[in-house]
Amino acid sequence: MTTKQAPAAFYMKKLIELRNISAGYNGEMIIDKVNLDINEKDFIGIIGPNGGGKTTLLKVILGLLKPRSGKISYFFGNSNIEFRKHMGYLPQHISFDSDFPISVKEVVLSGLISGKNMFKRMSRKDHQKAEAIIEKNGLKKFAGTPVGELSGGQMQRVFLSRAMISSPQLLILDEPDTFVDNRFEHELYSTLKELNEELAILLVSHDVGTISTYVKTIACVNKTLHYHPSNEITAEQLKVYNCPIDIITHGTVPHRVLPKHKN
Repeated sequence: MTTKQAPAAFYMKKLIELRNISAGYNGEMIIDKVNLDINEKDFIGIIGPNGGGKTTLLKVILGLLKPRSGKISYFFGNSNIEFRKHMGYLPQHISFDSDFPISVKEVVLSGLISGKNMFKRMSRKDHQKAEAIIEKNGLKKFAGTPVGELSGGQMQRVFLSRAMISSPQLLILDEPDTFVDNRFEHELYSTLKELNEELAILLVSHDVGTISTYVKTIACVNKTLHYHPSNEITAEQLKVYNCPIDIITHGTVPHRVLPKHKN
């Protein structure tokens, strides 16, 4: 088990600290003794097998799941109580009634609504900010379109915009490329790379080959967490980390690199 430490010469402000975190559901432990530091301008790719605890880890970080043991600390501002407003979240599965008459712009603006300001009246500045983010993410012509009429890729752009509108210090994405085509996938990661100049990003993905081009470091999650302080990772290292996933490589002929057969 490895705890991330930033090199002293390149010190970044710490945003979140997890120490010996264990969490799960209905009596089953999903993650156990997890340690991780998240600093400003980090871009951490989280990989691991299905059921290994990636989404559970995100829920703990977001405050949606209380750890059974261990401690999580937030350093966004003066109070741990309001830590959620400093994080933007794009979940893997978004429950949404496609028949509900809500426009793209209204969904994006909803990212400014929290438990304390449910009835907040949106200001002109709020609307201008929403319009700027919508345009930046290539949705300007869809601003007044009902969300239910959009494609999967367009929908992901909308909810990414929603996650960004509050100007978070940390953006958390759970497999954001699940419902998108190759073109949008490239645009998405290019956008995230640009955003990383201003904020930290935590990205869950099953595709090590793709995210290694964009992320700075990698965390392998399979009940516990092993932190790898670079974006280059080998099949041998994954085996040591007990992270049983394939490394996908790209070339003229699409292919995956699989382990050698045992004699």
